[in-house]
Amino acid sequence: MRELTKIVGLSRSTIYEKLNPESRYYDETFPKTVRLGAASVGWRSTSVDEWIASRSV
Repeated sequence: MRELTKIVGLSRSTIYEKLNPESRYYDETFPKTVRLGAASVGWRSTSVDEWIASRSV
C-alpha cells in the first residue's frame, strides 16, 4: 500500500474509496486488488501502470 500511494499520488483512504462500489468516489477503472494472504492485498504493477496511462490522456 505504501508503494501504491507513492506511485499514484493518492492517500490510503482515497484508494479504498475508489475501490468501494458504495462510495461516491468509486472508480470502476481503478486497478483491482490481488489477495496475497489472509489479511494482505496487493496490486499488479501492470494494472497500476495502465490505469496511470489512461488517466494521462
